[in-house]
This record gives sequence, structure tokens and C-alpha cells, in this order.
Amino acid sequence: MNNYELTIILEGKITSAKKKTVLENIEKFVKILEGKMDKVEDWGVKELFHQIKKNSQGAYLHIPLELPAKSIKQLDIKLKAIDNILRYLLIREENK
Repeated sequence: MNNYELTIILEGKITSAKKKTVLENIEKFVKILEGKMDKVEDWGVKELFHQIKKNSQGAYLHIPLELPAKSIKQLDIKLKAIDNILRYLLIREENK
């Protein structure tokens, strides 16, 4: 298992109910991939430097993950399929 950090930018005007649904979908899929999600950090709504899909604001979420390396491609495909996600960044933490 490797440790990863997932940062997601959702539509800036997303409701808390839709945000919760997105997080539940990600959590279910991570469990299917035999991984674990740590506590989600809500970084709030921020102005975007450039518009993304006609959005000038984005709601940022940061999620520490623990996943097998073989599951990253499947998670990548799943994240691309979620409509409310404007952008995301998934990086592997270095072992300490």
C-alpha cells in the first residue's frame, strides 16, 4: 500500500449535498479498490486564476489516501467520470 494525496477542485457554487455525494462516491470506490481514505480537509472556495469549464471559483478538497499502486489507473478513470470535479491532482507521498 502506498500513501497518496488527492486534491480536488469542485464547482465553486456546489451545494453541500452534492459535495457530500461526490465524497461518498470517491470513498465507496476507494474501498472497492481495497484502499482507505483519511480525514477530508475542506480548503474552502477560492478564485481560480483561469476559468475552468466556465467557472471562476472552485471548492477545494484535500484527501489523504492509502491505495495499492495497481489501483491508481482505475481511480484516475473514476475521477474523470465525476461531473462536478473540475480538476484533480493525485500525488504519491514519499516514504519517510
